[in-house]
Amino acid sequence: MPSEPKVIAIVGPTASGKSAVGLELALALDGEIVSADSMQVYVGMDIGTAKATPEERALVPHHLIDVAQPDEIFSVARYQELAGAAVEDIWARGRLPVLVGGTGLYVDALIYGFLFPDEGRNPAIRAELERKAQEVGVAALHDRLRSVDPKAAARIHHNDLRRIVRALEVYQVTGVPISEMQRRHRGGKRYDARLFGLTMSRQQLVKRINDRVDQMVEQGLLDEVRRLLGAGYGPELTSMQAIGYKEFAEYVRGEATLEEALERIKVGTRRYAKRQMTWFKRNTDIEWINMDDYATPAEAAAYIGQATAEWLDEAGYSVERER
Repeated sequence: MPSEPKVIAIVGPTASGKSAVGLELALALDGEIVSADSMQVYVGMDIGTAKATPEERALVPHHLIDVAQPDEIFSVARYQELAGAAVEDIWARGRLPVLVGGTGLYVDALIYGFLFPDEGRNPAIRAELERKAQEVGVAALHDRLRSVDPKAAARIHHNDLRRIVRALEVYQVTGVPISEMQRRHRGGKRYDARLFGLTMSRQQLVKRINDRVDQMVEQGLLDEVRRLLGAGYGPELTSMQAIGYKEFAEYVRGEATLEEALERIKVGTRRYAKRQMTWFKRNTDIEWINMDDYATPAEAAAYIGQATAEWLDEAGYSVERER
């Protein structure tokens, strides 16, 4: 195997079929999956994050799943470090890294390596911003971010205090919007990667989202949320702001009916899918695959495998490997 890893990435909005296609692709190409999902890193958050099942993990090794407790701060820089180590290890063992997930920031951090860990840090300013959030609310800080860095504000959720504070901290320290700093650092690729984005008609995606939420409820998402709350993981944690957990926590606390919580989960997931597509559509390296054109995830995976065969052969990676 050559020294420089090749990576195939499967990205796109939630419920578009990334996990199923990634699994089929990894099986076909003797690969291992590296998750690019900001919530699958947390232990005990299984149903609401749609983690691979134990049976699927037995078929194909999965990395960057269950690497942090729900009350841990898990940064993009930490993800970049762990995912990079996973990619290097997978390739060194003669297997193919298959990056699968919908967290665009994680995908960009791994493939393009644009992070800037030592720039724009000031603990005093960060503490003041966090104090301000307690006084006037997170939404007010998001409004401030929108005024100085509309691009960052458009992709950061209005309740994501940690990332809002980080963006404002960078701007106050450096005078440069965090979105511009990320653009400058993006440069070339950290890894030679082929990126495939999964898409489908809006009507089909909405149906899949609604069906998926209903399935998660049947699988026991509410009980999962109750267990996390009972273990002391409160709503102030970044992990517990994840879609599904936040809304069901509100139901458990009597702040919403079950019907209201379910509808909020579905609406929130649809909005999240739209934000994901906005993020990925900016990346001209992504080749888009319309899942409406394929009867099964295996068919889509077969197309991706064929599309990358020559590219992989040039790297000395034989597609006709035996498992």
